[in-house]
Amino acid sequence: MQPPQSAMLLRIYTEEGKMNNRRPLYEDLVMRAREAKLAGATVLRGPMGYGLHAKIHTAKILDLSAKLPLVIEIVDTEDKLRAFLVELDSMKELGLVTLEKVEVIHYGSQAKDANAS
Repeated sequence: MQPPQSAMLLRIYTEEGKMNNRRPLYEDLVMRAREAKLAGATVLRGPMGYGLHAKIHTAKILDLSAKLPLVIEIVDTEDKLRAFLVELDSMKELGLVTLEKVEVIHYGSQAKDANAS
């Protein structure tokens, strides 16, 4: 185990049906994060949730709309994430964005292999 490192976690709360530049917003965000060489990004799909307007979105079989909640999580240093946020400033459909301090802990040889490339 390597010693913990300080990092930041950027979370973007949105919904799966939102688009940006004719592709899904979540896909656009992950591709931009990759182009910015951020450490990692994950899209999490929620079966139920609500947001600003308190309207419930759920994955019930009769509700086939593409409005399920998504959370995009991106981890890197604070400087890199704040610079990335500036790039996203023009995106009007982004949703709720949070930033928090986290500890990154790498385990075993996988962490060493990832740092080598």
